[in-house]
Amino acid sequence: MTNFTRRGFLGTSVAAGSLVAGCRTAGGGGSAFREPARDVPVDEWADVIVVGGGPAGVPAAVAAARAGKKVRLFELQGSLGGVWTSGLLTYIFDFNKSEIGWEIIRRLDAYGARVVDKPGDEGQKFYKRGIDKDWVYEPEYMRAVCEDMCAEAGVRVMLQCPVVAAYRDATGRNIETIVTESKSGRQAWRAKTFIDCTGDGDLGAFAGCGFDIGFGPGGWGQPATLNALVVVDDGDAVAAGDFVSNVPAMWLRCMNPETGKLSSHHRVASHKLLAELRRAGLDPSYGDPTLFRFHRNMFCFMANHEYRLRIDDAQAITEATLRARKEVLSLAAGLAKLGGPWKGFRVAATAEQIGHRDARRIHGRYTVTRDDVTAGSKFPDAVTTSYFGVDIHGLDKKSNDVRAAGQNFGVKFRPFQIPLRACRAKDVDNMYMAGRCISGDFYAHASYRVTGSSVAIGEAVGKAAAGVFH
Repeated sequence: MTNFTRRGFLGTSVAAGSLVAGCRTAGGGGSAFREPARDVPVDEWADVIVVGGGPAGVPAAVAAARAGKKVRLFELQGSLGGVWTSGLLTYIFDFNKSEIGWEIIRRLDAYGARVVDKPGDEGQKFYKRGIDKDWVYEPEYMRAVCEDMCAEAGVRVMLQCPVVAAYRDATGRNIETIVTESKSGRQAWRAKTFIDCTGDGDLGAFAGCGFDIGFGPGGWGQPATLNALVVVDDGDAVAAGDFVSNVPAMWLRCMNPETGKLSSHHRVASHKLLAELRRAGLDPSYGDPTLFRFHRNMFCFMANHEYRLRIDDAQAITEATLRARKEVLSLAAGLAKLGGPWKGFRVAATAEQIGHRDARRIHGRYTVTRDDVTAGSKFPDAVTTSYFGVDIHGLDKKSNDVRAAGQNFGVKFRPFQIPLRACRAKDVDNMYMAGRCISGDFYAHASYRVTGSSVAIGEAVGKAAAGVFH
C-alpha cells in the first residue's frame, strides 16, 4: 500500500474506485475541502523520470537516454530550457565542464547564437579561466538546442505538465509514483529512478524529503529577478557609452570613475547604467542594473530585485512577478525619455517566470558547506568542480544599495568539488537531485547555483541514474 507523505494530499482516502461528493470539514482555524478519491491512470514505461527541463534537467535526461534508459522529462513551462529560456537569463557562468556542456556550445555556435567575450592579453591577466566559461546566448536558439538534444536522444518530453504529488512505496524508502496535472487531467507515472531538476526542489518536497531553505530563521534567501529583452534604435551607441557589461569583455579591468580604482568592466558598466536611471529620476530595486548585448540592437535587461521571496509562497511569487514587470516597464520608459543612446529603448518581452536565486536545498547523503568552499575540498565521487566564486546578492534593498550585488560575505573561495553523494537524497533511495536544489548550505549554494554547474551536475546524475557514472 502506498504511503502518504507529510506533503501528501489533503484529506483522507475512501474506497478505491468510488466517487463521492466533496464535503467541507472543520479544520483548526478554518475549513478544508475533502477531495473525493479517484482512480488515476498509471504509466510505467520509463526507467528514469526527470522532473524539470532546465539547465540541469535537459543534460540529465539526455545522458540517461544515451546510456540506453527509457526517459520521461516533465517541464512546468511551455518549452525546455528553464531559466535559460522561460527566464531569459541570457548570460552563462562557469560553463564548459562536461561533454554535454561542450555540445551545447557547439550547437549554439552552429546557429550563430552565442556572443563570446574576448578579453585579449590584458584581460586574460585578470580572467584566467578561458573565454568559453562565460558568454551570452540568444534564448530562442537555446530553446531549439535543448529540444533538439532531447528529441535526438529519444527522451519523451511532457511540456506544461507540473508534478503535483509524489508517493513512496510500502518500504517508505523509495518513490513509487508521481502525479501530474495537465490538460490531460490527473495522471500517475512510475519509474525505477527519479531525478529532481526543478531547481526549487519541488519533487523532493512532494516526496517528503527534508530540506533547508534560505538563510536564517525567516528562511529568506537571495532576491529573485525578472529579466527582460529590450530593443533600442542604435545598439552601437549604447555599447559605445560603456553601459553594456559584455562589451568589451566584462572581466577586463577598467578605471571606475566613481572610486578612481580599477574595477571589472561589468561593475563600471552597471554603475554607469545606474547613474543613467537615476538621472531619469528612477531608483531601481537592483543596485547593479545590467545590460547584456546578444544581437545588434537587442539586449537582456536585468534591473529588478524582489526581496524576501520564499519559493513555497505562490501568492507572494505572483505579487512579486506582477510588481517586477511593472518596474521593468517603468525603468525602460525612463531611459527612453533620456534620448541620446537610449532613443527607442523599449521592452520586447519579459520572462515567463521570475528567476529565483535561492530555493529548497534537499538533504542529501553529503552536504556541501562553507568549509568545503574555503578548503577547496576534493572528493572521490566528484561530479564537477565549482570555479564560480561565492556570489550573494543583498538580502534586502538597503544592503543591496550599500554592498551592491556579488558579495561573498567574507567567505574565502577556492575551487571545490561537488560529490555525487550531495546529489542523492538522504530520505529516499531512488531519487537524485541536480542543479541548485542539491544538498548544500547557503554559502556553498551561492557558488554552485549558476547554470554552468547545473549542466555538469545534471549530466553526471543522469549517468548515475543509468548506472554508468564513473
